[in-house]
Amino acid sequence: MSRPRLSSRVEEGRTLDLLYWPLARSARVAATAASGGGVGVRDWILNAQVPSGYGRVDVTAHVGELAATLGLAGNGVGLLTAAAVRGVRHATDEGVEAHVTVGLARPTWAAAPDGDGDDEPTVGTINIVVFVPASLSDAALCNALTTATEAKCQALFDEGVAGTGTASDAVCVASSCDAQGDDFAGPRSRWGSRLARCVYAAVRDGARRYPS
Repeated sequence: MSRPRLSSRVEEGRTLDLLYWPLARSARVAATAASGGGVGVRDWILNAQVPSGYGRVDVTAHVGELAATLGLAGNGVGLLTAAAVRGVRHATDEGVEAHVTVGLARPTWAAAPDGDGDDEPTVGTINIVVFVPASLSDAALCNALTTATEAKCQALFDEGVAGTGTASDAVCVASSCDAQGDDFAGPRSRWGSRLARCVYAAVRDGARRYPS
């Protein structure tokens, strides 16, 4: 399993953890993260714990600072969360690996009306990082993001959580850089079904354990 490495730093008087994956080989990645998101080749992935009142808007600059302290070079994806990343949950399914940090302080419904809930800033509290041991086309990588999100929602529903997630969850899917990519990653496709099952298992495990 591609276990993340763990480091920490002190910020605003608190010791906050960093989970990171320096990729031995560059990967083709699709991510919804504000820093390094989109589809492209990436060299590392970072899931950083930040203070619950985090209000920085220069997210890419902050992720760059954190990456530099870890010696991460090249292009990467930076995820932020107020959840305790040391409690990352892992699951595998026939070669696909999911690593999920789950925080549920402020779950919300995706289609809630405007003004529903408070207006305080929130930081993505359910972050999903998935590794697929195969090449996926751009379309399949985007499809994989949807599949992972559907699996997350299913896990939360089965755990009785009143929401589809938090307001700023993020998903990151990494695949190999082989030239010929698989075009499908929906929930009943070869790789999508495996991805869905391991994301479901990891999110459900994290939801059960929250807030421990």
